[in-house]
Amino acid sequence: MLNWIKSKFSSTADKSADKDLKLVAAEMHGKVPDTVAPGATGDEYFKNGNFVEAANSYQHALVIQPDDAELNNKLGDAYYEQRNCTQAEQYYRKALLIRPDFLDAAINLGLSLDELRRYDDAEQVYRQILHFHPDSHHVFFNLGVTLTSLGRLDEAMSWYRKALALRPKFSHAHFNLAILLQRQSLLDEAEYHYKQTIAADSGNFSAYCNLGMICKERGKFDEAEIYFHDALKINELHVETRNNLGLILQEKNKLEEAALCFQFILKIRPDFADAYGNLGDIYKKQSRLEDAEKCYKTAISLQPDVARYHCNLGIVYHETARYLEATASYQRSLSLDANSLNLFSNMGNTYSDRGMRVEAEQSYRKALEIKPDHAETYGNLLFLLNYDPDRSAEQIFAEYQAYDEKYARQHQDTWQVFSNDRNPQRRIKVAYVSPDFRRHSVQYFLEPLLAHHDRQAFELFAYAELKYEDEVSARYKSYIDHWIPTAGLSDTALTERIRADGIDILIDLAGHTGSNRLQVFARKPAPIQISWLGYGYTTGLKAIDYFLTDDTCAPSGAEAVFAEKLWRLETPSFAYRPADGMGEVSSLPALKNGYVTLGTLTRSVRLNHLTIRAWAAILKRIDGAKLLINSGNFKNADLRLDLEEKFAAFGIDKSRLEIGYDTPPWNTLRKIDIGLDCFPHNSGTTLFETLYMGIPYVTLAGRPSVGLLGSSILKGVNHPEWIAQTEEEYINKVVELASNIDALSQVRDNLREEMKQSKLMDEAGFAAKVDIALRTMWTKWCEETNLHRTGT
Repeated sequence: MLNWIKSKFSSTADKSADKDLKLVAAEMHGKVPDTVAPGATGDEYFKNGNFVEAANSYQHALVIQPDDAELNNKLGDAYYEQRNCTQAEQYYRKALLIRPDFLDAAINLGLSLDELRRYDDAEQVYRQILHFHPDSHHVFFNLGVTLTSLGRLDEAMSWYRKALALRPKFSHAHFNLAILLQRQSLLDEAEYHYKQTIAADSGNFSAYCNLGMICKERGKFDEAEIYFHDALKINELHVETRNNLGLILQEKNKLEEAALCFQFILKIRPDFADAYGNLGDIYKKQSRLEDAEKCYKTAISLQPDVARYHCNLGIVYHETARYLEATASYQRSLSLDANSLNLFSNMGNTYSDRGMRVEAEQSYRKALEIKPDHAETYGNLLFLLNYDPDRSAEQIFAEYQAYDEKYARQHQDTWQVFSNDRNPQRRIKVAYVSPDFRRHSVQYFLEPLLAHHDRQAFELFAYAELKYEDEVSARYKSYIDHWIPTAGLSDTALTERIRADGIDILIDLAGHTGSNRLQVFARKPAPIQISWLGYGYTTGLKAIDYFLTDDTCAPSGAEAVFAEKLWRLETPSFAYRPADGMGEVSSLPALKNGYVTLGTLTRSVRLNHLTIRAWAAILKRIDGAKLLINSGNFKNADLRLDLEEKFAAFGIDKSRLEIGYDTPPWNTLRKIDIGLDCFPHNSGTTLFETLYMGIPYVTLAGRPSVGLLGSSILKGVNHPEWIAQTEEEYINKVVELASNIDALSQVRDNLREEMKQSKLMDEAGFAAKVDIALRTMWTKWCEETNLHRTGT
């Protein structure tokens, strides 16, 4: 080599010239002799990231030694680092021609071909080198990468496993294998390999993120939170990961912490639309609807084609009774995503509140076509069907039976044998499950019971499915021995908690209303399960043993339309505690007005052609009478207009109607002379409030439970004479009450005191009835199970 160089530089003959020639040769060969300064050769250039100069240096060296496989490989590396994979391929192939068993060159060639997306050629290179190196975990790994790119995932996973068999702590192989397993929903194995990745490489950011996503998908929110936090320790500014952490915190009902996540993101990335959308979800849950609306609108301005932003904005419009705007938002969402379960379910809710039952039912059923296993949507459908004026009780119950078949019976395989102490005399663990342990109409009936339970006989638990707590929650805690927040707990996790707590009697207070935990009851975590109060009709679940009711709401024969056994108390099956601040009873408005005011505080979903027909007939028979309808739905002007048109179809001018919304409704009630109950689904809490304000109401007895609640209340206050059995009788009873203003005034003066002295407000008496019922149920279970165990 030096002789060739001397011929090129023949004028140089002294020792200093020889030294220069050695330097040139060394540079060309890419090696640094001891006498050469660092950075003067191809290796030094390469090490310092100067890949262009490195390539030039290696090129010069190859002029001297063109058959040096190592030099060709290094030159290929220099071009590869410049992303010139075509040139890199050329020199890697030269290296392999010189040395067919050159492992590094083969791996580098495969990588270059992968970059050029010539995956078939890369596979061929890796398989050829395996003839020389059959146990190279690097080749196994790279072949797995190439086969992944070719979409041959099972083969790829096989090669990753072979690499790991040779090198068990090969973090990259664990990671790539985990990705493929996750893609195929093999989450147990994927989770294992991500954990192995982290064990070998604790700085693998993506492994933490992907583990977090697996745990999120599997409902393991505590673990997901930990992994996302770990990922953010490595890269705290990674907005997608912080966004996922925020979603987990939201699932765990840590709403303030979740909001901070999304707000942090928006400080870094004010154009991150999803953070606005997710922050809007937080505000919506917190009932900060104005803030939620702003967030959704900002998200839409940044990404107008994301369907869920429009859908969620529609929900806010719905919650603020802007139903036409809600429907418009849903329609925009529909144009972007015609297969969204949430969209059709929420459209159903809006149509329901607009009194458009047919459209609501169609929307719910469309949602169920998209996701047939979504029990919550089916529950919304059942809630709607309760108000149907044209279906029979038997037809509606058939839908409840279908719910049990589709969503509950599948969990029977998970039922466990109960180890509860079968002593009928011991203190019983009684637990209430509700999303309404807060300011809610349920409080007027639940507090009287909890306040008077025999605490020596019962150890009380509350499983509180709350988005937030308030001053009423604090009062509930004073009645309860054990307060357990459940928001964020999966159905399985809550079931396990109830079993671990050793609950004897589990009581559902929600039925198919929002945020219910019926899927927990379907898993049968307690020996005795009861439904009461919050829904008014069967749950449809055979897993629930008893429906606590009375002999008026569930008369003889009603068993045929309940999934649960009917446990009848003497009427009524509730005690009422009035809200604070209702004030005194006013004098009869008709005495001052000169006309009778009929009234109802009812949601639009309860109004149908039958009630409107009956109420219109009453107005026609009572000269000058007016009808006051007051409820939150009627904040909406379009809904008010729609209702006016429905009455107009029966010949009632809008001048005889007063439709609107005032809260609290006490002064509205003071304007009413006679209350009108709805049918076939009666009103609820407002009937108690009506009586408490001195106002008699007329009810039409109908379907068991939901159609007989008004009757049970009137029997409880000792006024069964206001119960009608037919629509004609209903009309006549109202007209009769209106015909004697003096008698009506006397009723008003006396009714509150009558109510206070009646069973309707006998808190201690009602609690005693329930205590006896619970003890009897428990004794029955103990005796039956003890007999079963002894075989007698």
